[in-house]
Amino acid sequence: MYSVPLRTSPADPGLVDVQDLDARGEPLAAPRRTRWPDAVPGSVAAPGGPPAPTTRWVWDDTNLWYPAALAAGARVERAHDLRLSRGILRRSTFTAATAFAQAPRDAWDDMHPVPTAPVPGIERPDALFDLGDRRTVSPSDPVGEVRRQLEAVATSSGPGRLRLLLAAESAGALAAAEMSHAGLPWREDLHDAMLTGMLGPRPLLGLRPARLEALAEQVRVALDAPALNPDSAPELLKALEYAGVGVRSTRKWDLERVDHPVVAPLLEYKKLSRLLTANGWNWLDTWVRGGRFRPEYVVGGVVTGRWAANGGGALQLPHQVRSAVVADPGWKLVVADAAQLEPRVLAGLSGDLVMAEAGRGGDMYQGIVDTGAVETRAQAKIGMLGAMYGGTTGESGLMLPRLAKAFPRALELLEQAARAGERGEIVTTRLGRSSPPPGSGWEETQGSAYDESASSDAQSRARSQTRAWGRFTRNFVVQGTAAEWALCWMASLRGRLAAMPQARTSGKAPAPFTEQPHMVFFLHDEIIVHAPAELAEQVADEVRAAGAEAGKLLFGDFPVDFPLTVAVVDDYAQAK
Repeated sequence: MYSVPLRTSPADPGLVDVQDLDARGEPLAAPRRTRWPDAVPGSVAAPGGPPAPTTRWVWDDTNLWYPAALAAGARVERAHDLRLSRGILRRSTFTAATAFAQAPRDAWDDMHPVPTAPVPGIERPDALFDLGDRRTVSPSDPVGEVRRQLEAVATSSGPGRLRLLLAAESAGALAAAEMSHAGLPWREDLHDAMLTGMLGPRPLLGLRPARLEALAEQVRVALDAPALNPDSAPELLKALEYAGVGVRSTRKWDLERVDHPVVAPLLEYKKLSRLLTANGWNWLDTWVRGGRFRPEYVVGGVVTGRWAANGGGALQLPHQVRSAVVADPGWKLVVADAAQLEPRVLAGLSGDLVMAEAGRGGDMYQGIVDTGAVETRAQAKIGMLGAMYGGTTGESGLMLPRLAKAFPRALELLEQAARAGERGEIVTTRLGRSSPPPGSGWEETQGSAYDESASSDAQSRARSQTRAWGRFTRNFVVQGTAAEWALCWMASLRGRLAAMPQARTSGKAPAPFTEQPHMVFFLHDEIIVHAPAELAEQVADEVRAAGAEAGKLLFGDFPVDFPLTVAVVDDYAQAK
């Protein structure tokens, strides 16, 4: 059964018109008036109530609806996000022959994601429905849209895979909203102490911290540039050239090749400046409230299906700040990450049994060494990354022929994807997410390069563009399928955590997660669960089981392992 919220009442945003649909999207009953979160009895579990996984909540955009349910202390078991699903179905090669994919653009194609975090300044949960102009991004007729989407899946060339992808993508949207609602436990005092220890006391607005200012002065002295602003890249590069420091940029790898007194203080200045900019006091004031960092994830924000973040740097928390991520008293952090996810996905995608065997139960790079393909683990890593990302020069290029001989099916899959991209074709992941076409600019450049009057420069640009797009499609199939594995991992784990017993010790997370293990952070191939201490080891087992289930969902009985590194810790820094 599908339950679709059709619209809210301008007079009372807490009231919702709901219509039940069958599996084909056909109405079962006339719309009825009801109040959130009681809109669909049984599909939204009240705090402490039993989950009801038989009903799926269908809505235009998870971010428009689910924060209100969470703020009311309710949790949705399953959902179908029409915006996210449309983005997949309109572009997938699996649906290319369907009327849905071939239809002209409409308002559903122009929907844009909205932040997952609650609207600042709004106290009542019901009032979160009063989104003003943001609601105008949602088209009308969700009943018609879900019916069209279900038909597109049913008539596609890969209905089973697409159903799994849409379910995983929608579950990811639920998880993203839940992580934003629950928040990552964060000790502001420890963060402040770390900044003070590394940078000096918090400065007045507009001034540098003491440590940074001291380093800036060392840079000025070393370059004989008393008025230098080291934060200005053009000014700094000019001062370096004037002082005879032979570098073409201020990047770390260029500076490290130079023997000059300015190098050490300048590199230290740049490192600490990045910390101040990315996760300094201003970040702490902006993003941490009530002992929680609440990231705003953008599900499917990258064309490969990987997530992005709407500010806050949620996808790049540096090691220096991780000691501030501390579990609540009586609770633990269960930190898990997948080992060598992309090469394992490549083995599954290509059906390369030799490569899958190299990764059985342990370090895949060492397993590659054990096959005799290369001599060292470093060579295996460099070679595999080069193969997946198109590194055909240097040491990675030297490894490619040896890897191709050892794992012909895996390397041939990558070559086929690259050649397809070079021809301007679309490639598709395991479950059906397809790459975007290269665009009109690509076609114009390629077309003009073969005119009789084309210059050698135009031909060179065309060849460079062709190779670049081939590198993109080469990696797209692997990175996109790895993102699908991560979504399935997260979806499986989310259900497993909801089925676990409640804790004896309450945490500081808001309902419905006060007494329940819950995900609080996600980073491509890494998940953090905030768990009651007495359930932490059980949570670790569920994390591993969810990873194994994700592998089965994508690759069936093909014998590729997805081992996880799992640590039960008090703070995030202890996991690394």
